Amino acid sequence: MNELATESRTNAAEYTVSEISGALKRTVEDAFGNVRVRGEISGYRGQHSSGHAYFSLKDDRSRIEAVVWKGTMSRLKFRPEEGMEVIATGRLTTYPGSSKYQIVIDNLEPAGAGALMALLEERKRRLAAEGLFDDRRKQLLPFMPLVIGVVTSPTGAVIRDIIHRIKDRFPLHVLVWPVRVQGETSGAEVAAAVNGFNELSELGAIRRPDLLIVARGGGSLEDLWGFNDEGLVRAVAASHIPVISAVGHETDWTLIDLAADRRAPTPTGAAELAVPVKAELEAVLANLGARLRGAVSRMIDRRSQAVRAAARALPTPDQLLALPRRRFDEATSRLGRALTVTTERKRARLSAVRLSPATLARRISETRRHLDRDMLRADAALRAMVREKRIRFDRTKGRLSPEPLVRRQEAFGQQLTALERRAVLAVGRRLERARTSLSQADRLMATLSHKAVLARGFALVRDADGTVLKRAAEVAAGAALSIEFADGTTNAIAISGSAIAASGEAKPKPVARPAAKVKEPGNQGSLF
Repeated sequence: MNELATESRTNAAEYTVSEISGALKRTVEDAFGNVRVRGEISGYRGQHSSGHAYFSLKDDRSRIEAVVWKGTMSRLKFRPEEGMEVIATGRLTTYPGSSKYQIVIDNLEPAGAGALMALLEERKRRLAAEGLFDDRRKQLLPFMPLVIGVVTSPTGAVIRDIIHRIKDRFPLHVLVWPVRVQGETSGAEVAAAVNGFNELSELGAIRRPDLLIVARGGGSLEDLWGFNDEGLVRAVAASHIPVISAVGHETDWTLIDLAADRRAPTPTGAAELAVPVKAELEAVLANLGARLRGAVSRMIDRRSQAVRAAARALPTPDQLLALPRRRFDEATSRLGRALTVTTERKRARLSAVRLSPATLARRISETRRHLDRDMLRADAALRAMVREKRIRFDRTKGRLSPEPLVRRQEAFGQQLTALERRAVLAVGRRLERARTSLSQADRLMATLSHKAVLARGFALVRDADGTVLKRAAEVAAGAALSIEFADGTTNAIAISGSAIAASGEAKPKPVARPAAKVKEPGNQGSLF
């Protein structure tokens, strides 16, 4: 009876769990091999350690699991974000391990500009709440930067426009950090470039820029989305180097425009904000110099007039010296009589003194006694002074320590080392400027030299005195001429407007005009 009870009493086919799961998988994949699903991203926590991304798509009533494989993630134009409404293209499949179905996403795009704008506004409010767009955080742009760093694509027209504009206004050194300005990795690359420029040293082989320009041409909201990257906004806000944002056209705006220290409507406008016009500065300096010279001249004139007015109020030298001169004359007249009276008095006193050996011996004895007494006092005073000095020295010796002297010596040594480094750098920069000036002068001399004109086929004609002949009318028949070519000088004799070489073999050569002056090229500057 038990055996009969265990036997199957139906003819339905029996399947294993794996067979049922496989059949469902094939059915779902065949029926939904390529679908587009619109929904809101939920549960996104970034890429897994394997590089894949797992999250869900949901609407107001349902939810479906989603997966983006590692290879697909690198090709996505937009990085998924929590709460973002998207349109996912892919295929449905099942996961037998948990009896769930999911969509394997091959492409992901925002569900219209409205969703992007909503995401952009939400990110803008969140970053503004952190104070990243506060005007108090922004830095002033340097008036005359020495080095400008540009973060942009090296192949587009933007970098050429910026360099051309800087060269026209004020030529200086430009460093370009090449990045992609569109695509999934553009935001991270631009942020890395901004951080890389900030990590450069002012004394390194590549000098740290004084100003940064982040530039890109115009485009749609999707094209400029990389410049709304949160990491890029934080890098620009934290930059120690002032940043000019020149992304898109006048009507375009991104979050980096709010975080940058200045926003330019176009990349060309950014170059105009970065550097002043050299010609205008020279004109201002010339005007100020003229005003300064005029002010100094007027001040000297006023001071000269004041001195002349004061001189008229002063007495003449004769008036000043009249009274002293009179006193001097009176003293001169009394001097002879006073000398006579003084001589008589000294003679009377000398004759009244009676000198004798006893008097001299007594005076010597008295002087020796005073000298001995003074020597005893001096010896006692010296001993007392030495004793007092020794006591003070012993008292001071206990308070002396070599440590302050050592510290001062170390401090002076550090200062000396710093001054040596600064001196080396200063000498290097001075030599570099002198080398550049010498090179420019050499090029200018070669440009202005008449040798270049002679090399193009012209000749320089001089008469016997070495005077340059400018017209054929100045050449007389039979005159001795010296004709200078690019490779040497030939002597000739003029015959009725033609010349025969002194050797008699060469063909007559026409009288050449003097070398024309070469117009000095404008100072176009150069990029270092």
